[in-house]
Amino acid sequence: MKIRTVTLRHEGDQRFSGTTGTDRSIAFGESIPANEYSPVESVVASLAACTAMDVILILGKKRQVIDRYEVEARAEQRMEYPQVLTRVDLTHVLEGPVVLEEAVRRAIELSATKYCPINAMLSSGATEIHHRFRMKSTGPEPTHAEGEVVVTGPFRPPNILPG
Repeated sequence: MKIRTVTLRHEGDQRFSGTTGTDRSIAFGESIPANEYSPVESVVASLAACTAMDVILILGKKRQVIDRYEVEARAEQRMEYPQVLTRVDLTHVLEGPVVLEEAVRRAIELSATKYCPINAMLSSGATEIHHRFRMKSTGPEPTHAEGEVVVTGPFRPPNILPG
Protein backbone atom coordinates (compact mmCIF):
# COMPACT_ATOMS: atom_id res chain seq x y z
CA MET A 1 0.00 0.00 0.00
CA LYS A 2 1.27 3.47 -0.89
CA ILE A 3 0.67 6.30 1.53
CA ARG A 4 0.22 9.78 0.03
CA THR A 5 0.43 12.84 2.28
CA VAL A 6 0.09 16.59 2.00
CA THR A 7 0.14 19.35 4.57
CA LEU A 8 -1.82 22.51 3.76
CA ARG A 9 -1.14 25.79 5.51
CA HIS A 10 -3.71 28.62 5.55
CA GLU A 11 -2.15 31.85 4.32
CA GLY A 12 -5.18 34.15 4.56
CA ASP A 13 -8.46 34.51 2.70
CA GLN A 14 -8.94 31.50 0.40
CA ARG A 15 -5.20 30.83 -0.05
CA PHE A 16 -3.51 27.62 1.08
CA SER A 17 0.03 26.48 0.38
CA GLY A 18 0.84 22.82 0.51
CA THR A 19 3.81 20.52 0.73
CA THR A 20 3.46 16.89 -0.30
CA GLY A 21 5.13 13.89 1.25
CA THR A 22 7.53 13.94 -1.71
CA ASP A 23 8.47 17.55 -0.84
CA ARG A 24 6.62 19.18 -3.74
CA SER A 25 4.83 22.50 -3.37
CA ILE A 26 1.39 23.55 -4.53
CA ALA A 27 -0.79 26.61 -3.92
CA PHE A 28 -4.57 26.64 -3.85
CA GLY A 29 -6.65 29.78 -3.98
CA GLU A 30 -8.48 32.28 -6.12
CA SER A 31 -5.53 34.28 -7.51
CA ILE A 32 -4.79 33.47 -11.13
CA PRO A 33 -1.79 35.89 -11.30
CA ALA A 34 -0.25 34.09 -8.29
CA ASN A 35 -0.69 30.76 -10.15
CA GLU A 36 -2.94 29.37 -7.42
CA TYR A 37 -5.01 26.35 -8.35
CA SER A 38 -8.73 25.86 -7.95
CA PRO A 39 -9.19 22.50 -6.19
CA VAL A 40 -11.70 21.38 -8.83
CA GLU A 41 -9.51 22.50 -11.74
CA SER A 42 -6.65 20.57 -10.19
CA VAL A 43 -8.79 17.40 -10.15
CA VAL A 44 -9.53 17.85 -13.87
CA ALA A 45 -5.84 18.52 -14.57
CA SER A 46 -4.87 15.47 -12.50
CA LEU A 47 -7.26 13.27 -14.49
CA ALA A 48 -5.80 14.55 -17.79
CA ALA A 49 -2.22 14.07 -16.55
CA CYS A 50 -2.92 10.60 -15.17
CA THR A 51 -4.38 9.29 -18.41
CA ALA A 52 -1.74 11.08 -20.53
CA MET A 53 1.09 9.44 -18.59
CA ASP A 54 -0.52 6.02 -19.05
CA VAL A 55 -1.26 6.48 -22.74
CA ILE A 56 2.17 7.81 -23.76
CA LEU A 57 3.89 4.97 -21.87
CA ILE A 58 1.65 2.31 -23.47
CA LEU A 59 2.12 3.81 -26.95
CA GLY A 60 5.88 3.77 -26.46
CA LYS A 61 5.72 0.07 -25.59
CA LYS A 62 3.65 -0.43 -28.75
CA ARG A 63 6.43 1.30 -30.72
CA GLN A 64 4.27 4.18 -31.82
CA VAL A 65 6.23 7.29 -32.82
CA ILE A 66 4.47 10.40 -31.56
CA ASP A 67 5.61 13.92 -32.50
CA ARG A 68 2.77 15.77 -30.77
CA TYR A 69 0.45 14.69 -27.98
CA GLU A 70 -2.07 16.72 -26.01
CA VAL A 71 -5.01 15.86 -23.82
CA GLU A 72 -7.91 18.30 -23.92
CA ALA A 73 -10.19 18.13 -20.89
CA ARG A 74 -13.59 19.78 -20.53
CA ALA A 75 -15.55 19.28 -17.33
CA GLU A 76 -19.10 20.10 -16.31
CA GLN A 77 -19.70 20.95 -12.65
CA ARG A 78 -23.18 21.16 -11.21
CA MET A 79 -24.29 24.40 -9.54
CA GLU A 80 -25.98 22.74 -6.54
CA TYR A 81 -23.91 21.77 -3.50
CA PRO A 82 -21.88 19.72 -3.37
CA GLN A 83 -20.71 21.07 -6.73
CA VAL A 84 -19.40 17.79 -8.09
CA LEU A 85 -18.17 17.14 -11.58
CA THR A 86 -20.94 15.43 -13.51
CA ARG A 87 -19.18 14.92 -16.85
CA VAL A 88 -15.66 15.12 -18.18
CA ASP A 89 -14.73 14.88 -21.84
CA LEU A 90 -11.12 13.84 -22.43
CA THR A 91 -9.78 14.06 -25.96
CA HIS A 92 -6.35 12.65 -26.73
CA VAL A 93 -4.86 14.48 -29.74
CA LEU A 94 -1.93 12.67 -31.34
CA GLU A 95 0.22 13.16 -34.40
CA GLY A 96 3.27 11.31 -35.64
CA PRO A 97 4.81 9.21 -38.37
CA VAL A 98 3.86 5.88 -36.74
CA VAL A 99 0.44 6.18 -35.12
CA LEU A 100 -1.95 3.28 -35.53
CA GLU A 101 -5.60 3.75 -34.59
CA GLU A 102 -5.88 0.34 -32.91
CA ALA A 103 -2.84 1.11 -30.72
CA VAL A 104 -4.28 4.51 -29.72
CA ARG A 105 -7.69 3.02 -28.90
CA ARG A 106 -6.16 0.23 -26.83
CA ALA A 107 -3.85 2.58 -24.90
CA ILE A 108 -6.78 4.85 -24.01
CA GLU A 109 -8.96 1.88 -23.06
CA LEU A 110 -6.27 0.44 -20.79
CA SER A 111 -5.77 3.79 -19.08
CA ALA A 112 -9.51 4.30 -18.58
CA THR A 113 -10.33 0.80 -17.40
CA LYS A 114 -7.21 -0.44 -15.67
CA TYR A 115 -4.38 1.94 -14.90
CA CYS A 116 -5.53 5.50 -14.10
CA PRO A 117 -6.53 5.74 -10.41
CA ILE A 118 -7.96 9.26 -10.84
CA ASN A 119 -10.34 7.95 -13.51
CA ALA A 120 -11.35 5.03 -11.28
CA MET A 121 -12.07 7.31 -8.31
CA LEU A 122 -14.11 9.82 -10.30
CA SER A 123 -16.00 7.10 -12.22
CA SER A 124 -17.09 5.41 -9.01
CA GLY A 125 -18.77 8.68 -7.99
CA ALA A 126 -21.13 10.98 -9.86
CA THR A 127 -18.82 11.65 -12.81
CA GLU A 128 -19.29 10.28 -16.31
CA ILE A 129 -16.02 10.35 -18.25
CA HIS A 130 -15.92 10.21 -22.05
CA HIS A 131 -12.57 9.08 -23.48
CA ARG A 132 -12.06 10.23 -27.09
CA PHE A 133 -9.20 10.66 -29.54
CA ARG A 134 -8.19 12.52 -32.70
CA MET A 135 -5.11 11.28 -34.49
CA LYS A 136 -3.11 12.00 -37.58
CA SER A 137 -0.50 9.64 -38.94
CA THR A 138 2.07 11.57 -40.96
CA GLY A 139 3.95 8.50 -42.19
CA PRO A 140 4.19 7.15 -45.75
CA GLU A 141 0.43 6.53 -45.84
CA PRO A 142 -1.09 9.52 -44.00
CA THR A 143 -4.35 8.81 -42.16
CA HIS A 144 -6.74 10.67 -39.89
CA ALA A 145 -9.08 9.09 -37.37
CA GLU A 146 -11.18 10.11 -34.41
CA GLY A 147 -13.80 8.63 -32.15
CA GLU A 148 -14.96 7.70 -28.70
CA VAL A 149 -13.18 4.78 -27.07
CA VAL A 150 -15.00 4.18 -23.78
CA VAL A 151 -17.28 5.88 -21.24
CA THR A 152 -16.72 5.26 -17.53
CA GLY A 153 -18.93 6.17 -14.55
CA PRO A 154 -21.10 7.41 -13.02
CA PHE A 155 -21.45 5.53 -9.74
CA ARG A 156 -19.51 2.54 -10.94
CA PRO A 157 -15.81 1.94 -11.32
CA PRO A 158 -14.51 1.10 -14.79
CA ASN A 159 -14.76 -2.52 -15.85
CA ILE A 160 -11.40 -3.67 -14.63
CA LEU A 161 -9.56 -5.73 -17.23
CA PRO A 162 -7.90 -8.93 -16.08
CA GLY A 163 -4.30 -8.69 -14.87
